[in-house]
Amino acid sequence: MAWILIAFLILLGGLIAPFGDLLGTKIGKARFSILKLRPKKTATIVTVITGGFISAISIGLLILVSEEFRQRLFVDIPFLQKTLDESKKALLPLQEERKRLEDKITNKEKELKKLKSDVKEFRRGNVVIKRGQTLFIAQVTSNPDIKLDLANIYNSADRYVQKIVIPTKKEIKNILLWRPSDISEIELVTSKGGNWILLIKSATNVLKGDNFVFVYPELLQNKIIVRRGEVITSAILETKDFGYKNINSKIKTLLRKTRDKIKLRGSIVNEISTRGDFIKKIRDSLKINQNNEYLLEVISLNDSKTADPIIVELNITKL
Repeated sequence: MAWILIAFLILLGGLIAPFGDLLGTKIGKARFSILKLRPKKTATIVTVITGGFISAISIGLLILVSEEFRQRLFVDIPFLQKTLDESKKALLPLQEERKRLEDKITNKEKELKKLKSDVKEFRRGNVVIKRGQTLFIAQVTSNPDIKLDLANIYNSADRYVQKIVIPTKKEIKNILLWRPSDISEIELVTSKGGNWILLIKSATNVLKGDNFVFVYPELLQNKIIVRRGEVITSAILETKDFGYKNINSKIKTLLRKTRDKIKLRGSIVNEISTRGDFIKKIRDSLKINQNNEYLLEVISLNDSKTADPIIVELNITKL
């Protein structure tokens, strides 16, 4: 059926084409004009219309005779177009995910490059300041002369860091490099009032003899972390814990929990100072009575703020 249809279309085209050409020639010779066009252009237009007529008849016959052609034209093509549009929409999230992964890979490559650089510096053995290390701590209280106070802090930090990095240099110079936006931010925040703790941290590893140290600030509110007499942490000492090793382990765990707790509250202190011999105090209590459980409490001996040392003692109570 398909071959017969193709042969018929070829035959039909072959019959109509000479007719169109003949019609164009006749119109040209008769010098017939449409819409005031020249006869030659009129003949060309007639020929073009004839060709379009051939195409239209061919498509019409295909639609009329071939069910497969109708299926492809009116069903499959719109379906394929719809499928293509849906595929494009489904591809968008994948493209975004790909971009995120590429960005993540790029960042990891940068981190790896930085890590390799840091390792090389460490191998050289001349690193005197580590990246992220706190170089200077100062208390800042809002007042009308806050900019002058901050300038004095920056100068003190400069002198302190210079002694670490260039200890042999006698001439005082500005060794710290800040981003101007960081200094502006400090001035803006501290001028609004309140008490603050200013941490000046190193942005890079620094080698001995370097002329400059890139730094960044961390501004913390100077607030009460613990109050005098406050029980910070506590634990139960059971009969099974009465051995020396168990008591020592119990105290270390309790102090570690105490340090973690004050860190969560905002303290920048890394170590806790203790008063008294905890082990001796507990052992003296156990000599009196070993048939009871005891409550161990870590108690603050002072009011301590963000940067203040945390001083504690251990209190043991029979339950």
